[in-house]
Amino acid sequence: MTSTWGDFQAIIQLSAGLNVAILSFVDISIPAIKERRRVFTKARQELDIYRKNPHKVTEEEKIAHAGEVGVIDRQLFDLWRETSEFETVEDSMMKTTGVFGLAGAVLSISLLWYSGLHYDESMSILGEALTGGSFLSLLAAFGMNFFTAFRATHYTQRCNELRAQMRKRL
Repeated sequence: MTSTWGDFQAIIQLSAGLNVAILSFVDISIPAIKERRRVFTKARQELDIYRKNPHKVTEEEKIAHAGEVGVIDRQLFDLWRETSEFETVEDSMMKTTGVFGLAGAVLSISLLWYSGLHYDESMSILGEALTGGSFLSLLAAFGMNFFTAFRATHYTQRCNELRAQMRKRL
């Protein structure tokens, strides 16, 4: 039995609606990105406070404390370097999500318009493939945003572990 464009119209409508909603997919990763940046700023501020510790009075205490602060400072710098490289990925992810959303929306809205004009005509293999392809932009955008949120959360955890280490050692 051959399918008609009308049979697929509800699926195409779903694709069109979801592709327009892609732009909200960045809401998956934005909170994690903001939290990562906030935690890193907080860690830097805390390290500056520890660096000026007024409770170290003897010269030996000050030298030992400065050494400990230096160790944590290097670890925080290395983490910052890693995350700064990842910020480029975060920024390009937001742009790419918009491109996927626009491309998917144009394709699915075009298919919706075409299916309305050819409602009772049988659907070709190309039409079925294009309908399936209109969902690929959704998967790509969701995957990218989920990955970005996962990585940002990972860096946030590492920074929080470093902050805990600061509290313990300094």
